Amino acid sequence: MESIILRALIVYVLVFIILRMAGKRTLGEMTAFDLVLLLIISEAVQNALVDDDKSITGSMLVILTLVFADILMSLATNKFRFLDSVVNGIPLIILENGKPLLDRMKKARLQEDDILEAARKSQGLENMAQIKYAVLEKDGSISIIPFHLNEQGIKPDVVQNSK
Repeated sequence: MESIILRALIVYVLVFIILRMAGKRTLGEMTAFDLVLLLIISEAVQNALVDDDKSITGSMLVILTLVFADILMSLATNKFRFLDSVVNGIPLIILENGKPLLDRMKKARLQEDDILEAARKSQGLENMAQIKYAVLEKDGSISIIPFHLNEQGIKPDVVQNSK
């Protein structure tokens, strides 16, 4: 029984590290390839978790161990800010004043189309020039902060600079 608990904890940590290295992506943004990969990983992990033990007790022990490990991780990341930033990452500005920060986008494996899609969906914006900031959030979503336009539809900083 101890070996089941130990295997479950080792697999939890390894899968967590692998998925963390894979990058941020929310379930709603998963591609078909991501889903297939997740299914294959789950099948491979299942074999490592239960080994030859096909009992209900063994399965329940694995489930309880994984849930307990997840609760402990959640409590630890809530208590220790540094651990939270390591485990969950930090928000990352990927576009500033309408200009993509290409080195950050490359690191996050994002394209300009990803930013534009988020801008259209969340703010109804049509181009990068309308975006003051785009932020890759900890959960993998992209938040858009638009420029505020005056009555003439001009960005306030453009009006100030032209005087």
